[in-house]
Formats: sequence, C-alpha cells, structure tokens
Amino acid sequence: MAPHARIALVGDRSPNVRSHLRVPVLLDALRSRDGLDLDAYWIPTEEAEEGTAGFDAVWVLPGSPYRSESGALAAIRAAREGRVPFLGTCGGFQHALLEYARNECGLHRADHAENSPGADLGSAVIVPLACSLVGHEGAIRLAPGSRAAQLLGAERTVERYHCNYGPNPAHLDTLRAHGLRFTGTDEAGDVRIAELPGHPFFLTTLFQPELHGDGTRPHPLVTGLARAAVRHAAEDR
Repeated sequence: MAPHARIALVGDRSPNVRSHLRVPVLLDALRSRDGLDLDAYWIPTEEAEEGTAGFDAVWVLPGSPYRSESGALAAIRAAREGRVPFLGTCGGFQHALLEYARNECGLHRADHAENSPGADLGSAVIVPLACSLVGHEGAIRLAPGSRAAQLLGAERTVERYHCNYGPNPAHLDTLRAHGLRFTGTDEAGDVRIAELPGHPFFLTTLFQPELHGDGTRPHPLVTGLARAAVRHAAEDR
C-alpha cells in the first residue's frame, strides 16, 4: 500500500473560487483511481506565515490577491528550499516567480502589480496581461524533456485560464540566469509554465489544471504532485 501523504493546500478558501470547489473531487479521484493515500489540509495564507513543516507537498492555489502575500511566499520558499514537492497554479504561479525573484535573484523590491497597485510596472515581476485570460482556453507548447512534457506525454496541450496577471518579460532572463526554467509557452511565446530543475518536484502554471475535465480524471500535473507527495512521505518515514 502507498504511504500516507499530507498535502498543504495554501489559499484563502472560498465557495466563489471554482478551483477550490474542484479540489475535493480531485482528491477523491486520486484515492479511488490511483490508490494514492492523501490527506489534504487547507492553510489560509495568514497561517502559512507560520510555516508548512510536516507536509509532504504544498499546493498554492488560485484566489489572489491573497489575504497575506507574505504567507503565500513563505509557503513557496519553504517548499523550494526544503525540497518538498510543490505545485503553484494561477496565483500560485505568479507568487512562485515573485518569491524566486526576491530570494534567489536579488530583486528584493520586486512587486506583484495586483498586490501593489501603485508599483512601478518596470520593476514588477508580475504585471497586468495585455489581454485578460479569464474564462479562456489556449494551446501551450511544452519544452521537450521537461517535467511537464514527461507528465503529459506530449509536447502540446490545451488548458484553461482564469487570470488577469502574468510574468513581466523584462525579468525573464534574470529568472532564467538564476536557474528557473520556463517550459511552457502559449502560441505567442508567452510563458505559461515554470519548473525548477534539480528539485524533486517544483512546477508552476499560469493556467489551472485543477479545472481539467470533470475532475474524475485528474490532470497529469496534479497526479504528478500527488505521486511526488507519496514518494516524499515514503522517504521521510
């Protein structure tokens, strides 16, 4: 039997956020279809400031602006530095790039334009999208050999979005130079997936894989996180 794994769901849970409603369905499917013994705990962003020690995976979910930016960033940093499996989707993607910029790239004043409306957009790592992606679907090209491509078993996928903010192209080279890999782009070449090579599982997407299908067949990236959590639990016992 697979080891019992504990997953921290970081976000400000709301019945108005569709992805939050989908998560319990996904967890049930992962248990019944894949035999993965998962126990998930919702961690409000204010509580995440106190740490996420003891979890086998961290998933920072959509729903930004979060009540505590610092809490979301603390959860991401702990997973990254502690080599705990991590998935960030939509707002989680945005804050993963922000955390990396501040703590790995030396961009200590980097901002997220949604969290800091008065911020200089030139220095912001996350800026308003030229065109809103709320309710949109779009094709994504995956880098051959990337973790995302391996999990999906393809080099192209169509995914669903619900966001108004994305990465500032002006900072992508700096993030790359410090080790972050961008492994998925839309048809226009805009970044939609980021990974951290050498980490057991660190993957983040601007799209929302939790909204894939009807939830009874979890998206391969969500299944990948769950399997990584189970591996972490086995190694940690």
